[in-house]
Amino acid sequence: MVRIVKPVLLALVLAGCGGSTAEQESVQPAVLSTQNIPADMRGVQAKQLFGAKRGGSQQAARPFGGYAKGCVAGGVQLPETGPTWQAMRLSRNRNWGHPEVIDFVQKLSRFAATQPGWNGLYVGDISQPRGGPMLTGHRSHQMGLDVDIWLRPANNLNLSRAQRESLSSISLRRANGAYTNDNYNRTHHEIMKAAAKDPRVARIFVFPGAKVRMCEEETGDRSWLRKIRPWYGHHYHFHVRLKCPRGAKGCVDQAAPPAGDGCADARQWQRNILNPPPPDPDASPPKPRRELTMADLPAQCLGVLQSE
Repeated sequence: MVRIVKPVLLALVLAGCGGSTAEQESVQPAVLSTQNIPADMRGVQAKQLFGAKRGGSQQAARPFGGYAKGCVAGGVQLPETGPTWQAMRLSRNRNWGHPEVIDFVQKLSRFAATQPGWNGLYVGDISQPRGGPMLTGHRSHQMGLDVDIWLRPANNLNLSRAQRESLSSISLRRANGAYTNDNYNRTHHEIMKAAAKDPRVARIFVFPGAKVRMCEEETGDRSWLRKIRPWYGHHYHFHVRLKCPRGAKGCVDQAAPPAGDGCADARQWQRNILNPPPPDPDASPPKPRRELTMADLPAQCLGVLQSE
């Protein structure tokens, strides 16, 4: 994980789930030749094409590409309500993902239901029905292997659709994310710990102050802390990223986190929030972000989009 080397104001630019290039995969699969793309799709923003699909493709479940440039075949919908979870913001239709992430959410929600004050989980965005770039928000969540878990205790699992649109999560940060506030308690630690211990999980993104506090309070096995990565934002929810499923050809894993528990790195983030380093006078201004088209995505994504 890279350290903060720019002013904290960069958080406003990079706050979307998925982070910067350093937080993304380093290898991309082959993309489509523009000659193979139907004329009516050429030059169209991919988010418009994938955002228009209301259901998953009738294909075997497979993720293609990377977390910030990919899609998912055979996406499965997390039921809107289960015994230990509720999907939030249903109007977005983002409670879809690879079967592994749906199983992960259900398993973690059962653990959360054993914690004091929690009956389960409020589940935020997973992915669109066929993945791909989203109409709004995230740069990642594109191949159905990312999920946002609200940090608000899910103490009422009988919310109406209207309530799920209006209810907000709670922030756990203080001092711009350098520390936790009074909303944080040991239950948050235990739920993220349980998530990190799932062997399918590659990373969990949360604000720096939470990672530092977990480092200070963990007295047992610390190996799971390696997966907890400090990142901009992520104080209303934590973002879980699963590894590519075994045998999933065409799915590109992110490089593993650096060795160790990552606590020294998190403390450096904390110091840089409290005392921002001066801006680099030689830094180039950020380039405007270009919207992805089908020509940018893995070749298999055309079939995912065109499938019944």
